[in-house]
Amino acid sequence: MRKFSMVLAGLAAAVALPAQAKVVELEESAFVTRDTKVVSADLREAWLALTQPGSWWNSAHTFSGDSENMMLTPQAGGCFCERIPENDTAKTVGLAGSVKHMSVILAMPDQALRMEGALGPLQSEPVTAILTVTLAKAGDGTRITFEYAVGGYMRFEVPGIAQAVDGVMSQQLGGLAELLGEIEDPDAKPEPESAGPEEEAAPEGEVEGPTDTEEASGDEADEPSDEEPEAKIEPKITVDEAFGDLVEDQ
Repeated sequence: MRKFSMVLAGLAAAVALPAQAKVVELEESAFVTRDTKVVSADLREAWLALTQPGSWWNSAHTFSGDSENMMLTPQAGGCFCERIPENDTAKTVGLAGSVKHMSVILAMPDQALRMEGALGPLQSEPVTAILTVTLAKAGDGTRITFEYAVGGYMRFEVPGIAQAVDGVMSQQLGGLAELLGEIEDPDAKPEPESAGPEEEAAPEGEVEGPTDTEEASGDEADEPSDEEPEAKIEPKITVDEAFGDLVEDQ
């Protein structure tokens, strides 16, 4: 069986990357990732580039090791597929193969592309996965959003695989944005202003004490908060476990 070393290395890198967006929903057997970029290209340019994944898909996340083998037919029922070139040797004639990554279920030029299919290590799991790509005007450019919703039984710890998949999707969108020319989001909210200088210390000899309000509050400040701390999503799945069925033991 062909060894998918580039795929493994790619997923490992994705797990280590800082998230461009985030896992926006996380359930016991489902998750949703969402990633957004703004590019200088107009809607038509963005659509044409989107439908030619060979020019921006990361080769590390292919079975053949070369993104030029990726192809997409942007029509309902069309295939987002990959060619596996034949590998001839001195003794044998190689046979070509192929991979079906996703099927197109909606194609609205210059607006939206929706495909169904489990990517990467999820391909071996009985899950339903939908990738929705939307294009929208953003100033003189285009805002591109990837939303990937996955649900169903999977033999992975969901928080870990969700973070890994989000890293991969961010990486793919990053490749498309780089091709089209990424720009700042014109609708992005400005960063909050930094806090002012600290209050001056009390003059020597004076002891800072609680205000009347603080004294009235008594021990309220020491009471535990009812709000639970936000749970951190940490990867709990290894790359070898994710692609274990595709790697040849040496």
